[in-house]
Amino acid sequence: MNDKVRWYKRFWSFLKDVRAELRKVTWPSKNEVVSTTVVVIAATIFFGFYLFFMDIIFAWIIGQVKSLFG
Repeated sequence: MNDKVRWYKRFWSFLKDVRAELRKVTWPSKNEVVSTTVVVIAATIFFGFYLFFMDIIFAWIIGQVKSLFG
């Protein structure tokens, strides 16, 4: 029974420490969150199209090489 009480006290202490650390965090503003989200979405779309077209180009090149030797 004594182990359970100690476990509970340690867990409660852990939660208090987590709460204290979360109060120290500098949270971003709404504008910062929106702007960085837009940047991430734009970069994802850009690199998605880039990789798509590079895949098409390399597939075409490999097809041409295969037709030469195949």
